[in-house]
Amino acid sequence: MKLKLFDYQLPKKYIAQKPVTPRDHSRLLVLDRKSGKITHWRFYEIEKFLNPGDILVMNNSRVIPARLWGRKETGGKMEVLLLNKISNQVWKVLIGGKGRKKGLKVLFPKNLKGKVIKKLPDGIWQMKFNAGGLRFKNIVNQIGEAPTPPYIRQKSDLKKYQTVYAQKEGSVAAPTAGFHFAKSLMNKLEKEGIQIEYITLHVGYGTFQPVKEENIQEHKMHPEFVEVKKEVIQRIQQAKKEGRRIVAVGTTSVRVLETVLGRPRINSRLPLRNVRKWINLFIYPGYKFKSVDALITNFHLPKSTLLMLVSAFAGRTKILKAYETAKRNKYRFYSFGDAMLIL
Repeated sequence: MKLKLFDYQLPKKYIAQKPVTPRDHSRLLVLDRKSGKITHWRFYEIEKFLNPGDILVMNNSRVIPARLWGRKETGGKMEVLLLNKISNQVWKVLIGGKGRKKGLKVLFPKNLKGKVIKKLPDGIWQMKFNAGGLRFKNIVNQIGEAPTPPYIRQKSDLKKYQTVYAQKEGSVAAPTAGFHFAKSLMNKLEKEGIQIEYITLHVGYGTFQPVKEENIQEHKMHPEFVEVKKEVIQRIQQAKKEGRRIVAVGTTSVRVLETVLGRPRINSRLPLRNVRKWINLFIYPGYKFKSVDALITNFHLPKSTLLMLVSAFAGRTKILKAYETAKRNKYRFYSFGDAMLIL
């Protein structure tokens, strides 16, 4: 399948630079994937499309202030984006600035120092810091910034680049479909019989990584760490047996559900256990969904794995038509943009 099939044009004026306030007042495009019908709402009206017994599955990963600014020993400014920890003091990172090479030393505020020790594929580097553990975490919390994507031009408050239900630290990009939920809306949905379950996927470089291969099947996803409690798995499995809908909040939740629940257990006699593992499931058109019945998501970048996933769920033609409709109706796109509900 060719990469160009997932391209579309988006003028910069449609790229949201800040979130809507209140969160649940963003716009909501509802797409029926069977008929292709499109309707327009506000996100706080999503209750109209949810039924008692439906399960909303949310990714409760919390974004860390992963963007660090430092200087080379010669004075040049450097940007370092933390990706994931390899050991107590060694991280995989992205580096912005001139002079990237093995042996490069970067000086940060609060006496934090980093040294590049290895070059990895896809523009990733290994960097060893002079601090680890709680000390490193405390310094990063003081000097780090929200790791907002490059298309967001202004500096953003980390609190805004975070879901209201974020709990477990570890993501370097937010699961942005969850931005639209205010606590008041979540309370209202639960009172109406909507069941909320939490999974954890720490969003990593896979979110940033562009698809470069013309044949998309050759693209390799970067692994991301997942945690799901066995009780959550049991409740979702029971809901599926009872014919209740599983509504994934965001593409990260989709990939967890399809990895953890989408595959039959090899030996069902063994006791169910908590899941803690790395996953790299790449979903594109042709994929057969086994767990997810509906999807809440944002409007995604051209040629991205996220656009390919929603195209697999609703059909590429229907998705691209919905995006054109969204542009005509002046929807806001990408991380801080409006929402889409695919039924």
